[in-house]
Amino acid sequence: MEFIISQTLIPYPEAVAFMEERVAAIHAGEKEECVWLLEHPPLYTAGTSARAHDLLDPRFPVYETGRGGEYTYHGPGQRVAYNMLNLKQRQKEPDIKKYIWQLEEWIIRTLKAFDIRGERREGRIGIWVVGRDGLEKKIAAIGVRIRHWVTYHGIAINLDPDLSHFDGIVPCGISEYGVTSIAQQAACPVRMPELDQALQSEWWTVFGGLKENASPFQAGVFQAHVS
Repeated sequence: MEFIISQTLIPYPEAVAFMEERVAAIHAGEKEECVWLLEHPPLYTAGTSARAHDLLDPRFPVYETGRGGEYTYHGPGQRVAYNMLNLKQRQKEPDIKKYIWQLEEWIIRTLKAFDIRGERREGRIGIWVVGRDGLEKKIAAIGVRIRHWVTYHGIAINLDPDLSHFDGIVPCGISEYGVTSIAQQAACPVRMPELDQALQSEWWTVFGGLKENASPFQAGVFQAHVS
């Protein structure tokens, strides 16, 4: 298992190219599984279920992607975690629903480290919180793709992004609820390295495996130059 963390903003096409190559290599048995933590410059992505009328204001680049789901936003202050895992090796019988549950659980346990209660909602993808204002809002998104039972894409947790950037879309096709962030919900400030540490720790709790066989986080992979 290899963990990678990038310190610069990663252009979306570069991230997709990396995942495509890594998924093929994992399937061929040439490379190990990988979890990649990163941030993107401001952009919107359209999943396979995206509806054109949910793109309200294309103020940022829009990328069509093969992951499941509808429109979502990525940008600075949001931690994206791309999981490239071999479900045939991890599960006796590969089960996509179980994998989605694990991603949800990973987010929920990570938020708990900062005394935030993340919850699942029937019929709604992602993780939700009841804010201090009593309103239910989305704090993390999930979108995955699987090829030859190797996963890619993954999750996005709002640490402290500019939430007004979500106004350009109907996030995940759900207009009845807003979006929120760890910065809005946590009692104390949380920095990105602290979120990364919680994600790494809880990953092992949820997905299992031997930590001693894991490669350490590699800082600065894909040092992209973004204007």
